[in-house]
Amino acid sequence: MPLPKHIAIIMDGNGRWAKAQDLPRMEGHRKGVLAAEEIITAARELKIPYLTLYAFSDENWRRPQEEIDVLMFLLKEFLISRQEKMLKNGIRFQTVGDVAKLPEEVQKTIDQTKEITKNGKDLTLILALSYGARNEIVRAVNSLLQVPVPKSRVPSPTITEDFFAQHLDTKDFPDPDLLIRTGGEIRISNFLLWQAAYAELYFTKTMWPDFTPADLKKAIEEFEKRERRFGKTSEQL
Repeated sequence: MPLPKHIAIIMDGNGRWAKAQDLPRMEGHRKGVLAAEEIITAARELKIPYLTLYAFSDENWRRPQEEIDVLMFLLKEFLISRQEKMLKNGIRFQTVGDVAKLPEEVQKTIDQTKEITKNGKDLTLILALSYGARNEIVRAVNSLLQVPVPKSRVPSPTITEDFFAQHLDTKDFPDPDLLIRTGGEIRISNFLLWQAAYAELYFTKTMWPDFTPADLKKAIEEFEKRERRFGKTSEQL
């Protein structure tokens, strides 16, 4: 089986990693940023075209404000400090999620990073920020409701899967082939529910700060052993 074209990762376990080390939760998040950088580099070296990292969920707004503030600071700091590196390494930066909820200065940094890296060809790095799949689907439906219907078409045109997908945040990206979750939980937590319909799922007990390029390669090796039939029989493949 060829390498996955798109890998999506739920980066879970920062807080529990910090607790196990008798450190503040924030140190877990800082270590998680370093782990993310290593995985981004590894994905590029492995020639994975698309990598989506679940960085901040729509539900994460319920966390203590102090923790949210630190996460927003780390996000802004990461983008600013890595812009030149992304440019040099051919990494195009994109986002999915309701980013309008993010602080204005973070939104400006996101826009700036997208502009600086827009010509990257080696890897498209997608951060899921203020993202929830149900929220995304609802926003897509509301977007569809704004599409004008030609008067000559009565009743309204049928909505196809492809047409609906063009109103999702991920309209410019292929669906993930491999979805990885670290931290030991066995669920996908409102992440890419539409897009991951046929993704291969890989769960590991390794906490995100300890997840290394070797762990990524292990997940890819497991992916390569699987047979993706998409409803067909083995004989049809």
